[in-house]
Amino acid sequence: QVQLVETGGGLVQAGGSLKLSCAASGRTFSTYAKGWFRQAPGKEREFVSAITWVDGRTEYADSVEGRFTISRDKAKNTVYLQMNSLRPEDTAVYYCAHQTFNGGIYSRDRYDYWGQGTQVTVSS
Repeated sequence: QVQLVETGGGLVQAGGSLKLSCAASGRTFSTYAKGWFRQAPGKEREFVSAITWVDGRTEYADSVEGRFTISRDKAKNTVYLQMNSLRPEDTAVYYCAHQTFNGGIYSRDRYDYWGQGTQVTVSS
């Protein structure tokens, strides 16, 4: 089992920044990738960004490319999402996810463990 705890959400004005953190505990020795997804009211959970744990390869959704940056601290088993130039359409609950084996980092169905989510609200 892997436990994931997200922190860092909150309310920010458009154009502002937030940094999300996701700390992992448990059976973290087997990690292929960690990802961030988000879910707005009435919408499906969508891919935001992911990072492979060994080589640090990063991927982003087109909607956040150039504004968000994912990073990891392997010693702390923590993944981060730096979010800049936030827009009202970025408002959602943001979830951290853990993928044990390579199953494709874009699909939420390929992730094995999920955090409880943290609310990000961007006001206009």
